[in-house]
Amino acid sequence: MDQLNSRLTRSDFRAHRVGKKRYITGFDGIRTLAVLGVIIYHLAPSTLQGGYLGVPIFFVVSGYLITYLLIQEWDQTHTIDIWGFYGRRLKRLYPALVTMLLATTAYITLFQRELLVNIRKTVLTNLIYGYNWFEISHGQSYFDRFSGESPFTHLWSLSIEGQFYLVWPLVVLALLILVKKQGRILLILLGAAIASALAMALLFDPQNTNRVYYGTDTRMFAILIGAAMAFVWPAHRLSADVTRAHRLIMDGLGGASLLALIYLFFNMNGQAASTYRGGMFWFTVLSGILVGTVAHPGSDMNRILSNPVFSYVGQRSYGIYLYQFPVMIFYESRINIGNHPLFNALVEVALIMVATELSYRWIERPLRHYHYGQITSDVVTFFKQPDAHRLASSLGVIGALLFGLTAVGFVQQPAAAKPTALQQTITQRQAAAKKKNAEAAKKQKALAKEASKRKHEKAVAFSKLSKEDQDTSKTYYLTPEEVVTSKQTPLTAIGDSVLLDDSGDLQKVFPGAIVDGKVGRQAADVKDIVNSLAQQGQLAKNVLINIGTNGYVTPEQAKDIVEAIGPNHEIFWVTAHVPTREWQNSVNRRIQKTADAYKNVHVIDWYSTAKGEDKWFVSDHVHPNNRGNRHYTSLIAKAVTKVSQQK
Repeated sequence: MDQLNSRLTRSDFRAHRVGKKRYITGFDGIRTLAVLGVIIYHLAPSTLQGGYLGVPIFFVVSGYLITYLLIQEWDQTHTIDIWGFYGRRLKRLYPALVTMLLATTAYITLFQRELLVNIRKTVLTNLIYGYNWFEISHGQSYFDRFSGESPFTHLWSLSIEGQFYLVWPLVVLALLILVKKQGRILLILLGAAIASALAMALLFDPQNTNRVYYGTDTRMFAILIGAAMAFVWPAHRLSADVTRAHRLIMDGLGGASLLALIYLFFNMNGQAASTYRGGMFWFTVLSGILVGTVAHPGSDMNRILSNPVFSYVGQRSYGIYLYQFPVMIFYESRINIGNHPLFNALVEVALIMVATELSYRWIERPLRHYHYGQITSDVVTFFKQPDAHRLASSLGVIGALLFGLTAVGFVQQPAAAKPTALQQTITQRQAAAKKKNAEAAKKQKALAKEASKRKHEKAVAFSKLSKEDQDTSKTYYLTPEEVVTSKQTPLTAIGDSVLLDDSGDLQKVFPGAIVDGKVGRQAADVKDIVNSLAQQGQLAKNVLINIGTNGYVTPEQAKDIVEAIGPNHEIFWVTAHVPTREWQNSVNRRIQKTADAYKNVHVIDWYSTAKGEDKWFVSDHVHPNNRGNRHYTSLIAKAVTKVSQQK
């Protein structure tokens, strides 16, 4: 991701003279906005839906800057030093990347060995810049923040950058020699960009976004838009002497595009079909407009986006992007951040900046300017006078240790990911729930007929219960009346892995319960599931919702869920117990606000009931064990039967 790693700030893309003033490029400002968007998205995705959109901004900036530098070199020398270009890219990208890969793999080897699956291919494909294609077939969704998130997932974009660097000098050289005219080059590049955007739209699969999200072909339009602009809008050919009207036009376009981009950062959903069927393309076009206005020496947008803070962050944006995932994932695996999300987010940002600063000062900056031709003589000098090079000695020892631990991780990589006990349990219970759903659907129809013919007794003596019902009463802490009522209450349950884990218990207490659960399910998925169940006649009078384990629930998503179910149904929404994730409290506040807004929505407060009950959960502190499932089922049964008895 060379938007993050471009050398333009102080070398390739030099400051211009504008009269007696020094024109300083504002691309650090753009990179800063983009990288902050990505980080905030992962630390507080409830407020920032489109933080993932930092990537297309980086791509546009990279496409413009790299193409501009090549054109500038051509104008000055009538040639392009392709090998020199490759050398500069390798010196800029590889040192920090290799450091991050070694350090992360070493940590995994020591402390999180379950992440060693596919570690050899992960490291290798990153080193050859092919990781994005590996992610398509082996990786998880970029938006899956709960199911064993990989600390390498974000590196897919760096692989696309590497592929771009490999071929782009040759493409630019061919265009300059064979096509020549700017207008024709513009049409060729924009045509290729549109083809890439169409490929994204046509290949989009709502069930699996990995192909279009990680694919080089479906992502190249952002780089091509930036490159096209560099051909028709190269900064070194633009005059700072513009009329006031022209300057105002550029400032207006730049300001409007910046505001639109910020708005989309907060509102464009990374899993919505509209994002991949045109939304991301038009977002990229807006990014191109912003880049163009910042590049012009007569525009005020550069001044607006230029300040010491942005300059500092922009210069280190490559390191920030590299280290953000490992820091956040490793930190959150050790700390339950759910009850104090803001404090923990600040801690994570501080750790990311510390790692970045160390990398920038000791790895990136020294090795970017190092003359590798003298490495042999430097090694000889080092061994002759080791005491005179203590810093190099220390770094060498650390590097050797990281390399050794990485080698151990490579050797100990498991042949395949073994499902955990929890995964095996959920899979088994999901299969059992599917078998029972058909019987439950028939039973729901019978229960609906019986409900209009008879009223339940206000109390049922325990002695009158069958032996099976007595066991249910004892196991789930239910009164006889609650047992009888739950047996006669139709229920449709929609949720995620927590619901699946409990499905066996739930269907024992509610024989007429249809359970539709899926590991990793998010709020955005529920509306379509509700509509599908309604069309099949499987949406019962009582609907249980267990959503919020895997991410935030926005006001719009909550509204869509409730309105899709409809006012003629009683909705029971279970609060989330996810102490390891920052969205826990936000989800629970959203559930309560939804219940306040709709009379047919009832809150089942699993969070408050289970808080502090560590013995109710498996090691992830999220999924209940057998004891926890009994309490979870009991809480649901008491809430549902209470409402049913009042009707």
